[in-house]
Amino acid sequence: MIYEIRVEGHLDRQWEEWFAGLRVSLEATGDTLLTGPLTDQAALYGVLKRVRDLGLPLVSLQRLGPEAQAGDEPVLRNVS
Repeated sequence: MIYEIRVEGHLDRQWEEWFAGLRVSLEATGDTLLTGPLTDQAALYGVLKRVRDLGLPLVSLQRLGPEAQAGDEPVLRNVS
């Protein structure tokens, strides 16, 4: 599944490797998007644990689907 995780604040691109290879995109809003495939729920929870451990406020989490492309509507949206 492809996920998009939005956190508050900007992260350096050096964090891509630490976040299971997710792409790190800096938004003009000041948020960071972590986007990419995660193999299963355990991998997702591992990334969310790292977000928590860094003290980053979680803005949103979207499951885009198995073959999502940029601009596709999300299949599931949870916003905190």
